[in-house]
Parts: sequence; structure tokens; C-alpha cells
Amino acid sequence: MDMEKIKRLWAGPWVPAHQGKMPYLWMLSLVFLLWKYVYVRPGWTEVALLAGSVCLFLPMYLASFWPHRQRTVLYVLLTCLLGVLWAPHNWGASTFFIFAAGMCAGIVPTWRAYLMVAVVLALVVLTAASMASPNLSFLLPALTVSIPVGVAGIMDATLQRSRGQLLRKQEEVEHMATIAERERISRDLHDLLGHTLSLITLKAELAGKLLGRDEQACRAEIKDIETSARTALSEVRCAVTGYRQTGFAHELASARASLAAACVELSAEVEAFALPAAAENVMSLALREAVTNIVRHAGATRCEVRLALEQGMIVFRIADNGAALASSAAIRQGNGLTGMNERVTALGGRLALRVERGLALELTLPMGAGA
Repeated sequence: MDMEKIKRLWAGPWVPAHQGKMPYLWMLSLVFLLWKYVYVRPGWTEVALLAGSVCLFLPMYLASFWPHRQRTVLYVLLTCLLGVLWAPHNWGASTFFIFAAGMCAGIVPTWRAYLMVAVVLALVVLTAASMASPNLSFLLPALTVSIPVGVAGIMDATLQRSRGQLLRKQEEVEHMATIAERERISRDLHDLLGHTLSLITLKAELAGKLLGRDEQACRAEIKDIETSARTALSEVRCAVTGYRQTGFAHELASARASLAAACVELSAEVEAFALPAAAENVMSLALREAVTNIVRHAGATRCEVRLALEQGMIVFRIADNGAALASSAAIRQGNGLTGMNERVTALGGRLALRVERGLALELTLPMGAGA
């Protein structure tokens, strides 16, 4: 062992921080080894051997608080060996057995810890029986104190391990909640910004074409760009804080404006019925994402939107007459549709994509979704 390692060991900590200062106070129990010498004057050899035994015991005692498991069993047996060797000469050696019982708390699983306490008690009895004249001052403390110390230590260690597992589970739950919240914000920002930026781009292109030809119309388009940008900023703030204030009617009006700017005619057939808040949010975001895709990619001239209540199920359908992809599987790779599918599935609904005259998207949600 190099000097650096020795310095680190000496600097500590010698026991885990959660144990506090009690392990150091328990070391005061070693004074029982000195009780004999109040009546009997010891020889220098005995003093040297006792000091050496204590110096051998203390590192094992402190190390038993760290999770070595297999080594802990060795520490318990070696501590009992010290008790066995000193019992015929010093009845205070019962303290070694008491410490050994307490050290069993570091053994896992719990049944092995209790088994080790039983081994310690058996060694106490055998040691007392092997003495020429059994000393009750050794036997009684070793038995009566070792049992509660061992049992209490094991129960406390089990409780600490349970608390540790609970804390780790709580940390895991918090971590998963953080990931879920990040995914929610990512989906919402994609839906919000994708739609609004597409609208702003179209209006900016239109304003550029009108510039120098129709100043009044150009001013109106620029005003719409400003309004759209402010709306987008407000919606982004709402999405980040987890609140969504706009409903399906507002989103439908916004979709009509976006499609009109792209020269796409919107035909809407919306039944009048009360939508659950969670379902309305999903429908609104689905409409936003679908309109964004139509404006960007479809090259459509007509879009049909239908919202109806059929046999207790909310059915939302949006279809266009643009150039659809060869298969709906290729579309599912996009972030917007992936997020949409996750939201629909979370509410117990289903999302379907079909290639018809163009692309048709259909969402089906139970009426009680999110209620």
C-alpha cells in the first residue's frame, strides 16, 4: 500500500456518512476490557497483547460498516476469535462478542445476518462451557446484550437499505417524468412552430410578390405575419408551461387561414357536441400537424375536415387531394405523426393513415378519453 493510499485512509471518512457519529461512540464499550484491572494489576505482556488485540479489532470494526459482505463475515469470525482467546483471562472479552453481533448487520440477505448472530451466540456458550470455572460476568453480558444489539442492528440496516431503494426508485420516477416532459415539449413545439412558421413563410412569399404591385395588400400580409409571430410566441409559452388555451374551433379557424394562404380550399363538417379537454387538445394538434403537412408537401387544392360522434367514439378525419406518398409507412417516420400517434394511443384511441385521392388521416378516440 503506497503512502497516498495510507493518507486517504487516515483522512477518512472511516464509516459511511449516513451512520453519523454513533459508531465512534460505541467504541467506548471497549473500556469493559479494562474493568478487570481495577482489581488486578496487569503485567506488561498482558497490556501489550491487549493493546495489540484492540488495534487489530478497530480496523475490522470500522470496515464492517462498508458494504463488503463476504469480508464482513470474516470480520465477525475474527472478532469472535479475539473474544474466545481473551475470555479465560479477561471477562471483559464479552464486549468482543457484542461487537461481533452488531457487525452482523452488514451481512445480506437478512436471513444470513440472523444466522450469523446465532453463530456468535453459540460461540459465546461454547467459550463459557470450555472455561475451567465459567464466569457469569462474561456469559450474561455476552448473551443478554448480544441478542438485542444484533437484532436491532439488522433491523436498522434493513430499514436503511429499504430507504435507499425507495430513494433510487423515486429518482428513477423523477428521471422518467423529466424525459416524458421533454418529449411532450418537443412534440408540442414541433406542432406549434411547424404550423406557424409554414404560415409565416407563405405570407412572406406572398408579401414579396405583392411588393410594388399592391402596397395595401402587402401591408395586410405583413400585418398578418406579425400577428402570426405573436400568436406563435404566446402558444410556445403555453406549451412550455404545460397549458393549452386554444380549442378545436380556434385551430380550425387558423387552419382555414393557413390553407387559404396556400390556395387550398377547406371544406369542414363539424358536429356540435362537447369534446373532453384531453381529446380536444389531441384533435387540435392533429389538425395543426395535418394542415402543416398539406401546406408543405401535398400540393393539394382541396382539403376536407370531418368531426363526428359515432357510437360513443369521436371520429376526426382530414383528407386532401394532393400527391400522396406511395405508402403511409413512409410518412410515419416524421416527428409530427409519431408524436400524434403517441398522444392518441395514450388516450386509448387509434390513428390510421390511408392513401385515397390524396392522403387521408383518421383519428378515433373514446368519448370519455382524458375525462
